[in-house]
Amino acid sequence: MSAPSAPATVPSSSTPRPTTPSPGRRRTVDWRIRFVALSLIWGFSFLLIKVGTHGYAPFQVTFGRLLFGTAVLAVAIAVRRDRLPRSGRTWGHLFVAAFLLNALPFSLFAYAELTIPSTLAGICNATSPLWGMALSLVALSEDRPTRRRVAGLGLGFIGVLTVLGAWQGFSGLDFGGTAMALLASLSYPIGWIYVRRTLAGTGSSALAMTGSQLFLGTLQLAVVTPMFTSLPERFPLVPTLSVIALGALGTGLALLIQYGLVQEVGPTTAQMVTYFIPVIATAAGVAVLGEQLNWNTPVGALVVLAGAALTQSRPRTTTKPARVPGRRPFSRN
Repeated sequence: MSAPSAPATVPSSSTPRPTTPSPGRRRTVDWRIRFVALSLIWGFSFLLIKVGTHGYAPFQVTFGRLLFGTAVLAVAIAVRRDRLPRSGRTWGHLFVAAFLLNALPFSLFAYAELTIPSTLAGICNATSPLWGMALSLVALSEDRPTRRRVAGLGLGFIGVLTVLGAWQGFSGLDFGGTAMALLASLSYPIGWIYVRRTLAGTGSSALAMTGSQLFLGTLQLAVVTPMFTSLPERFPLVPTLSVIALGALGTGLALLIQYGLVQEVGPTTAQMVTYFIPVIATAAGVAVLGEQLNWNTPVGALVVLAGAALTQSRPRTTTKPARVPGRRPFSRN
């Protein structure tokens, strides 16, 4: 995922497929429209980070992002009357999750975009599934390597080398900024694995868990930001609006849209938005910010996405579930 934060409760791949809504059920916007909207919001997040850093320090951009994102989710939690977690142990795990999935990667991307274009940051974000696959082979015993997934891992990192221009000695590349963007992308799967091991089955809703997670991330930045920055002397209009949009839309509203997609079409389809984010981020950086685009950037990005798609593929099962008389077989994603 992009710049987005992952839900604090990871949806299972065995979530049943949605059923057709009943006539009396309130209709929502078609899921395809929401899918496109989510792709655009997260794709433009890297542009908003870049513009935000034109007026504010990276930690201030991250703090604003978490603050406005938390505000949106707080309103949603209040409207739905969701209960926040009550266990101190759960809050402790959420504190770690907030650091790995929000405070750390958001800050790293903000610092990275001081020296690298938003297009490169968006492409680096697309390596998260590659890091996740590599880590899952070590950390999650149920994720067994297959030839297809290993091939996808290798193909993806060939794409990364293509984006970075390895054959020309990484000429003109800012190593510091690129390393921070890649480290931010690595932080996401580390956080997901941590959440999967510690926060499964808490009994709280995904919305309440992630709202709590963002709140803790905001507190972390509220402590860190004054230590490394001073209060801004002015509030330039465009960077300020960018930070507000980054938080309210790119974090808060985007997560609400994502929840709806997961519930309606399942996590497998919903996570496909990941593959559109670098394409939109690249187009936005070139069209709006006038960032330079060499041939190896889009070519390498396509290779990265192809590799990432392979790492997420699962072999089809050949065994059929036993049929129980009078019951329909359970459908899985």
